[in-house]
Amino acid sequence: MISRLVVVPHPPLLVPELVGGAVPDTEPVRSATLAAARELAAHAPDWVAVGVDPSGPRVLEDVTGTFRGFGVDVRVSLSPADPDPHRTPDPDLIPDHRTSDPDPTPDHRTPDPDLPLPALIAGWLRERTGARSVRVHLVPPDLPTADCVALGERLAGERALLVLGDGSHRHGESAVGRPDDRAEPFDDHVRDALAAADTAALRALDPALAAELGAQGRAAWQVAAGVPGAWRCTRSAFLAPFGVGYHVAVWEA
Repeated sequence: MISRLVVVPHPPLLVPELVGGAVPDTEPVRSATLAAARELAAHAPDWVAVGVDPSGPRVLEDVTGTFRGFGVDVRVSLSPADPDPHRTPDPDLIPDHRTSDPDPTPDHRTPDPDLPLPALIAGWLRERTGARSVRVHLVPPDLPTADCVALGERLAGERALLVLGDGSHRHGESAVGRPDDRAEPFDDHVRDALAAADTAALRALDPALAAELGAQGRAAWQVAAGVPGAWRCTRSAFLAPFGVGYHVAVWEA
């Protein structure tokens, strides 16, 4: 049964190699995300993840990918190159700003250049935190709420869940899309729901409004809302430094 659930964003700016001189500006989002992911890795070495992508529904595992499409050929994997399931990477050997794969075993798998961003970030977090593997469930952005909740219920037999999704990209003058006054109250609602571990409030999110605001995480958050359990939130944060809402939360059963 899932006993720890972690919500994180999945922007490319988490990866230092992709942002060049902007590393200090992106550090708050990166630090909050890694801190939450480390709690998941400390809880369980093998994760199941949920992310949103138009290619869903599908499941990805035991694959490698590259951020080359985002400007730099940073390679990540959803599982170690070494097939030995008893070998867990030592997190003390994984520096915070590495430029190469910390896994000492060469990975000869051909990276998938089209691996979706949520899977890439899931693999990057796996490697950065010393987790052993992550299996990624991708769902389409327009997945109805009832189907999201049903998937959360089906995932209940897992132990650790990583939920990847961004908030609205219409915050203020630095918005990626045109600014929208509805973005702030929408992400305030998500922030409060995550901080209170309020699954009913997450289920109440309007898919149409989320789509209008560019909040890609809606479907993933509603999958989380379907996972059975009495939850409490032990860590939460909301940041919107570049006009995009980034939510972080850790729930424990």
